[in-house]
Amino acid sequence: MLKAEKKRLLRLKSLEAEIKAQGYKIIVGIDEVGRGPLAGPVMAAACFIPDYIFIEGIKDSKLLSPKKRAHIFEVIRNNSEVIYGVGAASAEEIDLLNIYQATRLAMARAIEGLPIKPDYLLIDAMELPDSPFSQKKVIKGDLVSYCIAAASIIAKEKRDALMQDFDKEWPQYGFAQHKGYGTLMHKNAIQLHGLCSIHRKSFNKSLLML
Repeated sequence: MLKAEKKRLLRLKSLEAEIKAQGYKIIVGIDEVGRGPLAGPVMAAACFIPDYIFIEGIKDSKLLSPKKRAHIFEVIRNNSEVIYGVGAASAEEIDLLNIYQATRLAMARAIEGLPIKPDYLLIDAMELPDSPFSQKKVIKGDLVSYCIAAASIIAKEKRDALMQDFDKEWPQYGFAQHKGYGTLMHKNAIQLHGLCSIHRKSFNKSLLML
């Protein structure tokens, strides 16, 4: 690993280091993906990475090319010392609860999916008021926290893979291409075929009902 990359990762780990200095050991980063699409679930990941592990290239998933993001996810997935959980809230749950509460639900499920008990949660731009764990809401957390950035990569890769599966079931919508976001291709498909069961029927009705 290049010296400059090691320094960048150390800076990205600085928030975790501050929390660890307070006596916490299992510091878990949480992020979500999929709040904006017209279809599919909102998905969250919770990730713990021991402080001595440096995974080259980790940053906010939105700053990575699909190829680079997929590579980093494979490195994360194949490292037995990296621990993560994934949770989702379906389109039906989004319609029932609203997108904000559904995102919280997905995050809670991601925490439940961890095989270890966290000491502290670093959450990207949200709070989980019902959680029993100490926590910190971190604005733009995927830019300033190593474990939140890792969680953003995991959540993105997991959701994209799920949308690829949905594309096989409903190929007429092009989910593999737009991942459920409101592209012109997607809106045109909705006009032509109507809504399917993974569309968020209460979400952005002005876009859905064209």
